[in-house]
Amino acid sequence: MPVGKELKDMTFEDFCRTIFNTTKRFDKPETLKGIRVVSTTQYILGPASAAYLSELGAETIKIELPKRGEPMRHTTPFNEPFLYPLSRWMPDKGTGLGFFGANPNEYFLSLDFHKPEAIQIMKRLAAKTDVFCENYRAGTFDRWGIGARQHLQVNPRVIYQWMGGFGGWGPGRNRASYDILGQAQGGCFSITGWSKEYGGLPSKQTIWIMDYWGGAISAFNIIASLYWRDNVSGKGNFLEYSQVHGAQRHLTDFIALYGKTGVVAQRWGNWEPLLCVHGILKCGKSSYPNSKNPQEQEVGFCLVSAYKDEDFAKLCKLINRPDLAKQYPTHADRVGADAQVAIYPELEKWAADKTKEEVDKQCKAAGILSQPVWNSKEVSEQEHFHLRGTLAWIDDPTFGDVQTQGPAYLLSHTPPRVRWAFKPVGADNEYILSKLCGYSGSKIAELEAKEII
Repeated sequence: MPVGKELKDMTFEDFCRTIFNTTKRFDKPETLKGIRVVSTTQYILGPASAAYLSELGAETIKIELPKRGEPMRHTTPFNEPFLYPLSRWMPDKGTGLGFFGANPNEYFLSLDFHKPEAIQIMKRLAAKTDVFCENYRAGTFDRWGIGARQHLQVNPRVIYQWMGGFGGWGPGRNRASYDILGQAQGGCFSITGWSKEYGGLPSKQTIWIMDYWGGAISAFNIIASLYWRDNVSGKGNFLEYSQVHGAQRHLTDFIALYGKTGVVAQRWGNWEPLLCVHGILKCGKSSYPNSKNPQEQEVGFCLVSAYKDEDFAKLCKLINRPDLAKQYPTHADRVGADAQVAIYPELEKWAADKTKEEVDKQCKAAGILSQPVWNSKEVSEQEHFHLRGTLAWIDDPTFGDVQTQGPAYLLSHTPPRVRWAFKPVGADNEYILSKLCGYSGSKIAELEAKEII
């Protein structure tokens, strides 16, 4: 990248602010412009993969069942708002906000895969598509005649990404999977939650972390395959992503630990088994004592990191416990289970009359790394996220003003972007079927009358 004199003379901060200027995103080209993706995905795992590609500029077509769409539109808890309409056939129904995070920038086509005419439409789309994403049970699309084998016959350059629980072969092949099942079988729950001294219960991730992680890895695989196709082989690829395998990858060093020593990793709550102090403290006071929101009435929490010997000494001085620094002078003295069980309760005694903000302020003043644990409201209101474009209000063409999460990464010359949040079911039927299948208006009306679309 050539750097002009104006940029060369800037501070690094100003250089980054200028080169990544998020207000100029729409003035720049897109990395995957010209790549077409067909996404027959549902819930989060598959849709997330297609969403990441669409943020980078791919023309992504989401295919759902007619009228009601895919299940994720209807899985938002009952007490949350909906965005209307669900579809033009069901204007009195809405889409739950659980659909929000994994479907931006996509075109929406409705299609009933159970009907022969729909299979023919899928084959027409396959002939003009670079990437196909699906996460139905392994072998379902193959049985219907629209799987990887059939797609690669129609279009040898297509990249077909299947995502699911256990893979297309092996003992678990026919089982359905969800994020929580992947974490359970992949071993993640065995190391989350508290040790037996503190109740001993595992703790699930409230967010669907394995689905979004799996979507990111699948998008990574797709981009790698696009490079291999366009620069090396000229050929497509059949890709498989197993949610369970992805979950066990998160066990990091614990697999190696067991293989080398036979030690089985245990739950350790909000503390870190490899570093001390490096954990989350329970504070004694609420940041919002007058709030009517029950969540805000709860006491706060604050991350404190002081695992270096000099930082731990500062922390002990701050809480007026220099004796702890003498008792545990080195990290080796502190990191053991017995030492951590002794140290953290003393820190929480100090935090018992403070809010998370007060703990954070005093730690920072003492030169100790800290961070209050923010809730979704506090995250939504942080200037840092809005300034850098990872949170933004967009004027959605269908739903009006909505706050959305933007891409969490920046590219100087081909930045990712969110053009719209999502659309109603079948919103682009006419556009897609006329553009890619050559269907006339009367043909499209016939398909709709037969409830094929």
